[in-house]
Amino acid sequence: MNPEEFQAIQSSIPAAPGIYKYFDEHHTLLYVGKAKHLRKRVSSYFTRNVGSYKTNELVRRIRSIEFTLVNSEQDAFLLENSLIKEFQPRYNINLKDDKSYPYIVIKKEDFPRVFLTRRLIKDGSEYLGPFTSVGRVRELIHFTRQHIPLRTCKLNLTPQNIEKKKFKVCLEYHLGNCKGPCEGLQSAADYDEGLQRLRNLLKGNLSPVLQLYKEQMMDYVQKLSFEKAEILRKKMEHLKEYQARSTIVNQKLGDLDVFSLAEVEDEAYANFLMVRNGTIVDTQTITLKKKLEESAGELLSFAVNHFRETFKSTAPEIVVPFPVEYPDETIRQTIPKSGDKKNLVDLSLKNVDYFIQELQKRKRLHLQENPESRAELLLQMQDDLSLMETPVHIECFDNSNFQGSYPVSAMVCFKDGVPSKKDYRHYNVKTVEGINDFATMKEVVLRRYKRLLESGESLPQLVIIDGGKGQLGAAMEAIEDLGLTGRLTLVGLAKNEEELFFPGDKESLKLPFDGPSLRLIRFIRDEVHRFGIGFHRKKRSTGTFKNQLEDIKGIGNQTADTLLKQFRSVKNIAAAGLEEIEKIAGKQKARIIYDYFHPDENNPGEERGKAHLEG
Repeated sequence: MNPEEFQAIQSSIPAAPGIYKYFDEHHTLLYVGKAKHLRKRVSSYFTRNVGSYKTNELVRRIRSIEFTLVNSEQDAFLLENSLIKEFQPRYNINLKDDKSYPYIVIKKEDFPRVFLTRRLIKDGSEYLGPFTSVGRVRELIHFTRQHIPLRTCKLNLTPQNIEKKKFKVCLEYHLGNCKGPCEGLQSAADYDEGLQRLRNLLKGNLSPVLQLYKEQMMDYVQKLSFEKAEILRKKMEHLKEYQARSTIVNQKLGDLDVFSLAEVEDEAYANFLMVRNGTIVDTQTITLKKKLEESAGELLSFAVNHFRETFKSTAPEIVVPFPVEYPDETIRQTIPKSGDKKNLVDLSLKNVDYFIQELQKRKRLHLQENPESRAELLLQMQDDLSLMETPVHIECFDNSNFQGSYPVSAMVCFKDGVPSKKDYRHYNVKTVEGINDFATMKEVVLRRYKRLLESGESLPQLVIIDGGKGQLGAAMEAIEDLGLTGRLTLVGLAKNEEELFFPGDKESLKLPFDGPSLRLIRFIRDEVHRFGIGFHRKKRSTGTFKNQLEDIKGIGNQTADTLLKQFRSVKNIAAAGLEEIEKIAGKQKARIIYDYFHPDENNPGEERGKAHLEG
């Protein structure tokens, strides 16, 4: 659309607040914007000389304009953000954030369960969050269950079912982790009090919980119930320790949302610190892709709205390094010059800087765009490991098993410093009986390089064995059997210390922890773990592995897996006493399992049980 064409429609543009949408010749949405005065804002695109190439390109493509009037600047702000998120127009700020965040849900049901979820279902349940880290959610749930006895079972605890005495208390009740609502031992009101304490804990508001525990403790002391009082005292100490692990700035600050921004070329990075009751309870950094050379204020304004909307923030104050457009007049905006709030802004900027540094490290590690940098890294690795050749072809092996059973192995291949996924291989162990990591490693290394020799394919310059000296020695036996000694280099990577072992060396090689060579080796190690574990899970889910316990009549998959998780192996289950098994499987199934592995002398199943143990 040229200026002459725009002049023809200029007078029809409303002189009111609202949002405007630009479309191209195919009626594809190009850009969404907001304005206090639509006519003035839209006219600025056509009546002034715009210096930005990208903006000129946008104007050149515009063929039609649409408007939506709103009542206020705040409504325009909110509508603009929602349209950008829904349609992602080509010339608007692009938010690089495709995560689904975890929530803690309090299920709408009798005696509500509390658990982690990523799905928001409109069933009346209460969702707390979202949170930026699954690990943090799991930690929170584990922490709250240590202090608040809530049920974890899936029983339908309606008043009718409880009154009919359909259920019996489980092990969790006897361990003190549940108060037994299934047998009517806990009232709904008492359970709801526990849920309220949980809400306070999750929001970082520990004062009401600590005060309640203090009152209960003093009550127990007066009744001379010193053991119960001591339990509550330890719980209070645990809560205070947990609070101390969070970053407490100043409890008088109350609830704040703190934001900062850094720009690097065509991208910007925005950080959010969620401060509740003076404590930093969560943080997140996002990447914004600039499209029309937006100002820092426009970028941060977009980020502030995104964070507050995503994390359902109701904090009455936002703290920012410079003024931003946020038209909600009920929200106080602070640009601190000193004090605790200035320290929070500085901390937010520190998080942004760290995020940018990590991105740059990751790019250097993956080296997808720059073959020259990849070559430089491999030359560095050759020097660090004193290799005869540059390791342009690297392979890494790892063994995997489930609860001490079902061994499999995986191999990943890197060429020119990047994954060559077409060369990845899974191995079902064929010749090894039981769990023997050394023999398993020898078998798969032998199979891999025997096949490469037979097919005439090139050998890697470097082979990484994920394990210590034992597995490295077993792999070297396979290399010697194939007559490949000296034609490739093997190195063992110790699992805990990330030390490297070469065959025959007494001392390990310790590379700089943050050096490029160890970062690449670490990345290769993590990749073989991911690949191997994925294979193992797939085989478990498709039933390829058969649990020996499933051969026992009356014992199903779930019981067998639960027993293996507890006892670690079939051998340990066979050696366990009847009472030990009862705690996990219940009396009836425990008797079946115990009799299977401890038959009477005249029981014809004796030899069968022995055969299973030997297998």
